[in-house]
Amino acid sequence: MSTDKPTNPKNSHLFNFEPSDFAEFLEVFGEPKYRAAQLIQWIYERGVRSFDEMSNLSKSLRQNLQNESLLYSSEEVRRAASEDGTVKLLVRWPDQTTSECVMIPTDTHKTACISSQVGCPVGCRFCASGLDGLQRNLTAGEIVEQAMLARREAEAAGGRLSNIVFMGLGEPFANYDNVVRAIRTINADWGMNIGARKITVSTVGVPKGIRKLADEGLQLNLALSLHAPDDDLRAELIPWAERITIKELIDACRYYFQQTGREITLEYTLLAGVNDTPAQATKLAHFVQKVRCNVNLLRYNPVDTLPYERPKANDAFMFQKRLKSLGVNAHLRKSRGRDIDAACGQLRRREMQGDGAAAGVSLPLLDG
Repeated sequence: MSTDKPTNPKNSHLFNFEPSDFAEFLEVFGEPKYRAAQLIQWIYERGVRSFDEMSNLSKSLRQNLQNESLLYSSEEVRRAASEDGTVKLLVRWPDQTTSECVMIPTDTHKTACISSQVGCPVGCRFCASGLDGLQRNLTAGEIVEQAMLARREAEAAGGRLSNIVFMGLGEPFANYDNVVRAIRTINADWGMNIGARKITVSTVGVPKGIRKLADEGLQLNLALSLHAPDDDLRAELIPWAERITIKELIDACRYYFQQTGREITLEYTLLAGVNDTPAQATKLAHFVQKVRCNVNLLRYNPVDTLPYERPKANDAFMFQKRLKSLGVNAHLRKSRGRDIDAACGQLRRREMQGDGAAAGVSLPLLDG
């Protein structure tokens, strides 16, 4: 259980609740337990945005809910829609902090890319997400709320939200309890009812977190943001990697596969002249030989204040070709939403700095 579980009804965020919490909460108002199922149905199955829409609940109960709880606690600060259908939302929470969520459509499915923290503690040298550091963890309810906001965008686009990826702001394993609690709500048949195999948790590489998630009994997809095939370069690009070796990551990923049977996805952002040489492709292939995984290659989106550049299309293709020649299942992903600052942290940073430009890692075209 996460530490954000409500301890009293005053101003309780309903997206934090499990079924037993709903029943306990309604008891305060003298309501029978079956009302909990009705309330849950209104929130998740019907996706209402206000208590006034809950027509089979009494007026007095709806008023009590309005006074003593929160349904949607965020307000939309910015909404950006791309020509490719990607929609990015910047939302502000009651404490005035902000986070991002994105709805990414393809011909076959619609994916929500959601954040786990306000800001990011990792500070990858090439990414906009951590330039202003970490402000706080998101609660489980705030994480679920982002997914519900993305679901509404998917429905508005004429489809159903089918996938969830934790690839937004933050390191999910640095907010482990809240992330797992949110996942269980997103996955639950009483909640958002999205299959575990349609949910991906992306980490910069926290071996203890990977092992712990492997033991949760969930058939989740795990994505490892590798970005470099050796310890020295990885430590240069990712500060946290200074204390986490690639060998430790390999061992943890092997354990995850052993426990879940799910192959790992390696996320590898190509930085021109930094990690995209033939020699590094060979080193990456050696990593892949030790773990059951596939590789997603992403071309970098430059950040104005940082020294890294986006590789040319042909250079990225040659890197992929080299990997394939070494037996690696490597995909060169198409960036989505580049015209709306869709990469992690861009819209939030633009809001924080007025209209100053920001960029980072592109959102990939995700598989189902």
